[in-house]
Amino acid sequence: MKNLIILTLILFTSCSLSAAVDVVVHPSNANAIDASDIKKIFTGKAKSFADGSKALPITQADGNPVTDEFNQNVLNKSSSQLKAYWSKLVFTGKGTPPEEAANDAEVINLVSKNPNLIGFVSQGSADGSVKVVQSF
Repeated sequence: MKNLIILTLILFTSCSLSAAVDVVVHPSNANAIDASDIKKIFTGKAKSFADGSKALPITQADGNPVTDEFNQNVLNKSSSQLKAYWSKLVFTGKGTPPEEAANDAEVINLVSKNPNLIGFVSQGSADGSVKVVQSF
């Protein structure tokens, strides 16, 4: 019984440590952006927001917990699947992967200065210089 309680606590703790993700845009971006739009933008299938303005995705470095969470929960791909996907598009000349930022602070800084950028950060790290459009 004692082992069952310990196992339950470990499982509960590990589940609660999973990183949640906020997708952010420039505060002037008034577009309604849903999960499908985000997936299309970050996989290169959409190049603009609903109003026609350019949509430039910015991601974070591989191995970063927020990147893994975003890839898995939003794009429904592992990091290796996403690498293979982009390798194929680059090789065939049909796309280029998103630019990469080092961390949440860099994403926030870049997005706050460019109304065309869309990025993701760890939930709760966005400040008033960017607007959260979706949380996962």
